[in-house]
Amino acid sequence: MIDTEEFIEEKIEEIEGVDGKAVVGCSGGVDSTVSSVIAGRALGDDLLAIYVDTGYMRKNETERIESTLKEMGVNHRIIDAREEFYQAMENISDPEEKRKSIGNKFIEIFEREAEKFDADHLVQGTIAPDWIESGDEERDTIKSHHNVGGLPEEMGLDLIEPLYDLYKDEVREVARELGISTAERQPFPGPGLAIRVIGEATPERTEIVREACHIVEKEIDKAVENGEMERPWQYFAVLLPVKTVGVQGDKRAYGHTIAIRAVQSSDAMTANFSRIPSHVLDRISTKITNEMKDEVNRVVYDVTSKPPGTIEWE
Repeated sequence: MIDTEEFIEEKIEEIEGVDGKAVVGCSGGVDSTVSSVIAGRALGDDLLAIYVDTGYMRKNETERIESTLKEMGVNHRIIDAREEFYQAMENISDPEEKRKSIGNKFIEIFEREAEKFDADHLVQGTIAPDWIESGDEERDTIKSHHNVGGLPEEMGLDLIEPLYDLYKDEVREVARELGISTAERQPFPGPGLAIRVIGEATPERTEIVREACHIVEKEIDKAVENGEMERPWQYFAVLLPVKTVGVQGDKRAYGHTIAIRAVQSSDAMTANFSRIPSHVLDRISTKITNEMKDEVNRVVYDVTSKPPGTIEWE
């Protein structure tokens, strides 16, 4: 447990000592939102929050984030970079290459926007699991987080990372202390849906997993609200790189396979798969295959804990 009030005051004092302006990458998740609020209290109008629509965000996410940033009263800018990211991801299937390509593109955009704002610093919502899993000289790389191992070797901005030593449960405590509405929101990976598409994350394949993720989230939220199950720590869909034979009506269908992933965790370092009631899984599967019948004809459920699996598939 941390003393959240003391932590917030300490980080505000540290950032107040920064010389010049800063930009903060704000995805709308709890990590980046907490970093934005703390940095905003320290720098005021000398901070610009930047939300980048990469094309790999959740359904309706850009509209929700814009509303949140306005509610927070943070100086902000919305950047539509969908085409830039899609081009950067062409012909890339390897998970590490995906993360590094996305990390490089983020920094390119942040540096471009920082120059317009005359900023020398970049605030990030990096937390302990990010740099632990990204590896170093003493640790194996489990996966390169876009904001750590995915960063280019040379950057024109100095990093400010107020949450660097915290784990997710501690970040949530700080968020509650700050009164942030996203304190309990489930995590969403920095590379977004690009790592929930196994293989090349084309716009078409991304749209399939975006809709499937939306259905999974909506149906699980509904089941939780109805008292049918406990809310998982994280829950989403993954598009697999295989097609299988199925039946639609009395005709042969050849469609994609969607995997459902749901886990319980506190700090993201370990996790157990969630035991979703079979009737809830049935509803999710039926909704996906009915509403996405032209794309998906098979749904499976991932019952792997961490370790040996990671929470995200890539």
